[in-house]
Amino acid sequence: MGGWVSALQKRFYPTFDNHWDDEAFRQRILKVIDKEHRMLDLGAGAGIVKQMNFRGLAAQVCGVDPDPRVADNPYLDVAREGLGERIPFEDSSFDIVFSANVVEHLAAPVEVFTEIRRVLKPGGVFLFKTPNFTHYMPMIAFATPMSFHRFYNRLRGRMEADTFPTLYRANTAGAVARVARQSGFVVDYVDRIEGRPEYLALAVPLFLLGLAYERIVNAVPILQAFRGLLIAQLRKPSDI
Repeated sequence: MGGWVSALQKRFYPTFDNHWDDEAFRQRILKVIDKEHRMLDLGAGAGIVKQMNFRGLAAQVCGVDPDPRVADNPYLDVAREGLGERIPFEDSSFDIVFSANVVEHLAAPVEVFTEIRRVLKPGGVFLFKTPNFTHYMPMIAFATPMSFHRFYNRLRGRMEADTFPTLYRANTAGAVARVARQSGFVVDYVDRIEGRPEYLALAVPLFLLGLAYERIVNAVPILQAFRGLLIAQLRKPSDI
């Protein structure tokens, strides 16, 4: 990233850091955590995002991921290899399930959401952060091959091992409502947020284009459907 882009970031986004989206998600999770809660990080991975560390804030933090690196995740009290379609925990095990940047990869979101509801206690919540498909970046990602994704992420300093295929089958407010209904959840909220244009920070012209886009979609409420980050909270009904 060039010095000019860094200067523009500091000028127009002085309160944003390189993980502003993870921090925004963390703040949502902190609002529902209780010291007695048992939590599950679905798609916990190797624990490379410090904002997803909730150890000590809840009674127990568990994690599931198909990547064997989950065993070394320092943010977990209990780590298990597994898939969202078959979560390796008993019914009604958790007060909170959270998932960061996983939903966009799901081939069968209704199946995964149903499993999440199974492991949640009645009244428990599922929070997730994922790209909003009607933003320009997911649309570009959807239309381009994995080789381009790996190349672009290398430019941004991201490891190829952490680049996965994206399907975007539950990545709009309407899709979240539909999948939630089909899997037995109640929707508490679905928010769309546009922040610093991270994916366009490779060159000044691209960054300025992203800046203009951000200003427009945040200024006009009707354009919220085109904001980039989707954060949702679903709830398992208490009478189940």
